[in-house]
Amino acid sequence: MSMLQFVSSSVWKSLFGKAADSLERSIDHADEFMIVDYEPITSTFVSVPQDLGQLSADAYVSGIIAGVLDGAGFSARVTAHSVELEDGEYSKQNSTGMPPRKDKAVFLVKFSPEVLSRDAALER
Repeated sequence: MSMLQFVSSSVWKSLFGKAADSLERSIDHADEFMIVDYEPITSTFVSVPQDLGQLSADAYVSGIIAGVLDGAGFSARVTAHSVELEDGEYSKQNSTGMPPRKDKAVFLVKFSPEVLSRDAALER
């Protein structure tokens, strides 16, 4: 979807000074896409207390993504996930001067059925 390409490039550059590291379509679900950021600024400099367990500082960014999409008429549910890096997946020296991260931020975008049907109709 071109709207997600806009979000992962132009919007991301405006917010974080760089494009997202990747935009991927789910293999299992046609209505799901993933925006991947190997150095998410929101969780790089925020420490979550252990008693808050699953709290994600990247959830703030998922709200921004959802707002941009909704404002453009693409209703979607957006969630933030911290996914452990696989061996050799990301070897670039991080730009923060911090120790290398062991995880990446994955923003899962699940579009509503109306958005997918509208997009399919436009492609015909």
